[in-house]
Amino acid sequence: MMSEMLITAAEERKKGLTALYLDGEYAVSVDTVTLASFGYTAGATITDEQLHELLTVSNINRAKEKALYLIEYRSRTRRELWDKLRPLYGEAAAEAAIERLEELGLINDEAYARDYAEQLIERKHFSRERAAFEMMKKGIDRELADEVLDEYEKDPCEQIQALLETKFARRLATEKDRLRTVNALKAMGFRWSDIRTCLEELE
Repeated sequence: MMSEMLITAAEERKKGLTALYLDGEYAVSVDTVTLASFGYTAGATITDEQLHELLTVSNINRAKEKALYLIEYRSRTRRELWDKLRPLYGEAAAEAAIERLEELGLINDEAYARDYAEQLIERKHFSRERAAFEMMKKGIDRELADEVLDEYEKDPCEQIQALLETKFARRLATEKDRLRTVNALKAMGFRWSDIRTCLEELE
């Protein structure tokens, strides 16, 4: 026989949550809309099994709301959302929320990878290696990163040469300037051997 608990109070709190008090003691906070959909109010009874079901659905709904909030400001990869949601709502709720957003077309790692690659290669002028590293940091797997970056067939020496003639054109006059330029190019992911070759050719 399942034990029943009395809901002695249901107090609305901030951020769309309601605090449930069972048998006179605070038990847990759940999503207010979810609680209303279940029809539980003060004075009603609830079993352990029913409470578990309520918490499961509440966590899923809260995870969905959080995911929508996160992608409202910028696109995110599946792994980025997973890393944000799992610690807050658990693995099952995080996966359910992400799958729902994928069904709605609000998460698409391939589309994200293409947009991000364009930003890294064309706007930030990173090397292919640095771009791949940054993409994987976002949760894009290496195979997809390589597939997308294959569309940018740029010779590293040509990239460096273009940067030396434009962005760093006025930063080559002194030895100190040249050192800063070399360090900047290294930070962009270019190899020292390629940088040295381009500098020698420029001279």
